[in-house]
Amino acid sequence: MTPVMFSSTTKLSFDEALAAAREGIIIRASAGALIRARDGEELDSLLAAAADLRDRLKGRRIGYSKKVFIPLTNLCRDYCGYCTFRKDPGQPGARTMKPDEVLAVAEAGARLGCKEALFSLGDRPEAVFPEMREDLSALGHRTTLGYLGEMCQRVLSETGLLPHVNPGLMGRRDLEALRAVSPSMGLMLESNSTRLLLPGMPHDNAPDKPPALRIKTIEEAGRLKIPFTTGILVGIGETLDERVDSLFVIRELHERYGHIQEVIIQNFRAKPDIPMRDHPEPDFAEHARTIAVARLILWDINVQVPPNLSDENYPALLRTGMNDWGGISPLTKDFINPEKPWPQIESLSRATAGRGFELVERLSVYPEFVKQVEFLDPRLADRVLRMAEEEGYARIN
Repeated sequence: MTPVMFSSTTKLSFDEALAAAREGIIIRASAGALIRARDGEELDSLLAAAADLRDRLKGRRIGYSKKVFIPLTNLCRDYCGYCTFRKDPGQPGARTMKPDEVLAVAEAGARLGCKEALFSLGDRPEAVFPEMREDLSALGHRTTLGYLGEMCQRVLSETGLLPHVNPGLMGRRDLEALRAVSPSMGLMLESNSTRLLLPGMPHDNAPDKPPALRIKTIEEAGRLKIPFTTGILVGIGETLDERVDSLFVIRELHERYGHIQEVIIQNFRAKPDIPMRDHPEPDFAEHARTIAVARLILWDINVQVPPNLSDENYPALLRTGMNDWGGISPLTKDFINPEKPWPQIESLSRATAGRGFELVERLSVYPEFVKQVEFLDPRLADRVLRMAEEEGYARIN
């Protein structure tokens, strides 16, 4: 069944909205009603509908990627209110990894059976920090993205891991260059709300966070047929309607280009060293509502939820319609949320099985894209296919 999408300003009750969603009809008005589901019977019904849709479209397999996390540089020109990753030059912990450090992490991960090297880095630090320009020059590069490309190529050729890059905004030339060395990429939309750019809001000093700029990168990746990860941050100050709107933006991008391989529904967690340290976190029910509505809006797109950000409650997220736990590392910490360790893969498998699901390892490229040759650069297609089993999941040696 293909979902029916249409415009409407009709105000719907929760029951009307849920009945329409079960038939594949979801509009902004109905999604707005669903994301306001009351605790108890309404919430249970919403979760059941999302889980049923997941089971019909995705089955009872829950994916994850066995990875190493490589924070190439944590220097960044953006100052987001919720970020503990970014640093200025000279701050404690500020660093740009050297090639031998990158390769040492990737090689160690390969020995442990990892198949993905997740590169995360700050947005265009060379634009504002002369120290970064000097470091890049010493490394033989003018831009951080140029250095990233070299490191992806070396990781590919010297360790066999598949790079997946999250480098912030990218133009067409950047995307084209990285497509040859990274079979998948990502950029969180975070929110389509321009209100979050206002003074005192999370993005008021973040030149790379205007939604139009991020949408432009995601759209350009679609034109180039790059398997792409995006997502939203839940609870950073957006309204429920803005949250719904962000999900529809992602859905509409995928309808045009077919390249969104996963959408992360990431809940805000407060940290003592961020400007938003006193900002309230979304509770479990609010996060669950958002994931369920994401499933109903996004239909057959993979919906990922990081287990480490829900502490010991994470197995209950399987009720929401999600179908992927994201990248899990047996070696490196989550440098974006360092205080929240990933569960061990063995315990993740047990917890998933305990809810009646099977945990399966995938590549950084999701199974739906592995055999679609137009979504893989010819220089990478054979390598990806060799690493995948018949159904497109990771081949376990």
